[in-house]
Amino acid sequence: MADRVTVIGWDGSPLTAAARSALAAATLVAGAAHHLALPEVPPAAERIRLGSVALAARRITGHRGTAVVLADGDPGFFGVVRTLRSPEFGLEVEVVPGVSSVAAAFARAGMPWDDAQVVVAHRRTLRRAVNVCRAHTKVAVLTSPGAGPAELGLLLDGVHRTFVVCEELGTERERVTIVASDKAVDRTWRDPNLVIVLGGHAGAAESGGWLAGRDPATGPRGWALPSALHGRLMGEGEAELLRSSQLARLGPRVGDLVWDIGSGSGAFATEAARSGAAVIAVDRDPEACGRTTLAARRFGVQLQVVHGAAPHILENLPEPDVVRVGGGGAAVVSAVADRRPQRIVTHALTRPAAERVGRDLTEHGYEVRCDFVQSVELDTRAWTERERSVAFLLSGTLPERSL
Repeated sequence: MADRVTVIGWDGSPLTAAARSALAAATLVAGAAHHLALPEVPPAAERIRLGSVALAARRITGHRGTAVVLADGDPGFFGVVRTLRSPEFGLEVEVVPGVSSVAAAFARAGMPWDDAQVVVAHRRTLRRAVNVCRAHTKVAVLTSPGAGPAELGLLLDGVHRTFVVCEELGTERERVTIVASDKAVDRTWRDPNLVIVLGGHAGAAESGGWLAGRDPATGPRGWALPSALHGRLMGEGEAELLRSSQLARLGPRVGDLVWDIGSGSGAFATEAARSGAAVIAVDRDPEACGRTTLAARRFGVQLQVVHGAAPHILENLPEPDVVRVGGGGAAVVSAVADRRPQRIVTHALTRPAAERVGRDLTEHGYEVRCDFVQSVELDTRAWTERERSVAFLLSGTLPERSL
């Protein structure tokens, strides 16, 4: 194992005295091509071109001498330090940090970033990164080849965002470009790059404060909020108890895309968006679409409203993770199941209708659960019944993705 391992973050500025001292003593230096070309790298030191950090870590583990790893920005922030310190390699490292690329990007844009979400986009995480961009007004995306500004813009189809694309930060080729998300698709971008994604309407509490990123505690306290907060035009499937059960069964979370089909008043869509998930609310009634849009603004959440009738309107929507079917019956549930979301919830007012939906979900390979849900609201002044609602609550979960 190397006698000493120092990780140096480089942000394009002159190296600090501590970094120069570590490099002068190094017998092995790992880094990208532009790092290994720095004049401070000792000519006699063994050099490793840093592609796979894991492979470099194995080489360092077997090295007898002093090793230095050079990385862009702050190597402790979504960087190489995590891999080097993993139990597989057991390396104890000293870190000389640089300015993170996220901090540098926001500095170039002249913007604060304590209220920003920060995500990493690889090919395998690109869709989830895009969902965060759908759900939040300010997101920094650490990109990678094949998951860059063009791919982000392509997957954000239908949602307007502004991109601040920062290419090759800290180098002589640095370039900062402001472009609409749909225009980013038509350009070729240089790696490495970072994208600040801006847009949507800001919530009342999105002005910075005590917590980095989005404060999940903004807005009214509680879940499945009282129907009175959503207005009087509530659909048959929007009662509080049914809505809370649907939210519990789906469990929407950051990085998910939720479809709410038959959004009605927007009660379910806004509550799902409060969890940090991206939401597409669909309704064939233009007035319902308007109510959902107003509800989103009132509660300070981001969501996309699509006017059209299911199942046909669903064909061009991006792939969902979880889906609530508030209207359309078995035909819509079947069309949704064809898209293979992890979980589906819906309701039926009669047992035969519930059985039809349950059979269809089973035929699509879902594990089905059905509960008869009855809610009775009492007027506590006289303890008399004020309102009663009953429904069959159905949920389907794909077995291989149930956890």
